[in-house]
Amino acid sequence: MCGIIGIVGTENVNQNLYDGLTVLQHRGQDAAGIVTCDKQRLYLRKDNGLVRDVFRTRHMRGLVGNMGIGHVRYPTAGCFSSAEAQPFYVNSPFGISLAHNGNLTNATELKRDLFRADRRHINTDSDSEVLLNVFAHELQRESKLSLDANDVFEAVAGVHHRCRGAYAVVTMITGYGIVGFRDPHGIRPVVFGKRETPRGTEYVIASESVAVDSLGFELIRDIAPGEAVFIDINGTLHTRQCAQHPKASPCIFEHVYFARPDSIIDGISVYKARLRMGEALANKILKVFPGHDIDVVIPIPDTSRTSALQLSYKLGVVYREGFIKNRYIGRTFIMPGQTQRKKSVRQKLNAIELEFKGKNVLLVDDSIVRGTTSKQIIQMAREAGANKVYFASAAPPVRYPNVYGIDMPSVKELVGHDRNDKQIAEVIGADWLIYQDLHDLVEAAQVGNPEVQRFDTSVFDGEYVTGDVTGDYLDYLEEKRNDGARSKQPLGDNAVIELHNTE
Repeated sequence: MCGIIGIVGTENVNQNLYDGLTVLQHRGQDAAGIVTCDKQRLYLRKDNGLVRDVFRTRHMRGLVGNMGIGHVRYPTAGCFSSAEAQPFYVNSPFGISLAHNGNLTNATELKRDLFRADRRHINTDSDSEVLLNVFAHELQRESKLSLDANDVFEAVAGVHHRCRGAYAVVTMITGYGIVGFRDPHGIRPVVFGKRETPRGTEYVIASESVAVDSLGFELIRDIAPGEAVFIDINGTLHTRQCAQHPKASPCIFEHVYFARPDSIIDGISVYKARLRMGEALANKILKVFPGHDIDVVIPIPDTSRTSALQLSYKLGVVYREGFIKNRYIGRTFIMPGQTQRKKSVRQKLNAIELEFKGKNVLLVDDSIVRGTTSKQIIQMAREAGANKVYFASAAPPVRYPNVYGIDMPSVKELVGHDRNDKQIAEVIGADWLIYQDLHDLVEAAQVGNPEVQRFDTSVFDGEYVTGDVTGDYLDYLEEKRNDGARSKQPLGDNAVIELHNTE
């Protein structure tokens, strides 16, 4: 999962890009990058690390220009090399920079075609570089010395024709403007907004509405599945549907875990969707465990708080904060290796013994992926004196790999794979375990916008909305994603490609 942002402004945009990436930091903690454009010159800074660590004052001073794009990344398919930090750049045609959130399911095929037919060299293993070169090739087809909005939209239509999978993109064409577009299924989120200044209108494109709000822009709407938005260098907005058969199928895991609760995605409030998840889960508990003996509901911070609060209210059981989180430890789901994940759980959370001792505790989490974190947290609750430890997940069991940009582990490492609820409870050490029903999860999100008829729920049911995911492709992902493969990856090589180095 990654975060993207692009701004066309009336003055230097470097600080706004930095602030926007900071707001989107939850979407990726592995690497960050910004590229700006001043007239015909580009200025780039990118490296491994958090936004605050990658960009120092000396870097910010060098990132001049009235338009630019930015990216925060966590590594997918086991790659942690800074050579794959974004944005990526290709010089022909015009000079194009790109930041991408998602995953192309036909990247291997495209990479072969780009070399054989388009004579383009791909320097990394990133499908984002593949996507950039496909867009560049499509834009070059007309062989023009200049371009207009129609040329941009035709190029995006060409991308939709060739690329499969999930992609939310911001791309900057040197001297012309910024383009934002989304795959025909709208799997990954992206929105755009504007603000009026004394010097004119400014536009922003970002992964989540919270970045638009925090920068003082007015949210216009989501970019529709298959649609492209082009903001030229003069601040004029152009939009067009570029896909032949778009069909909204946004990823429901955004509402479960990834997105910030103060974001609105596809017209759906993430916060309210999580409230409804908690209420539905409480209703299920009352149905299957009507004589429950739960004394206290405790969330596993941070994402599950909203659902846990509503669940406790519906059950009529007291809600307490039983774990204190160290805010300086990143998300364990995003940690690159199993050893590092295990170590970080104890560093990240500490139990308040008074809230556990002698009580039957219901722990609530947004989801259970590997189960290793859940197991350690349950053990912490027991060590704090809990009498019984029950566990509730606001999402159904994660049983299948994600192929659309969420770097979930090897399917064999998913605790829900080939296990029933009782077996999972035994693995994580819970006295009792309850999962959200998939129907209730979908309804919790869909109530926010009934026009969204379908969600990508593939991690729960194995149904992939793009219809092109084969067994061979899943085997390929399995080989790349297991912890053994990850341990062989380099942990950052400082191989940063600079255009005009802002060191």
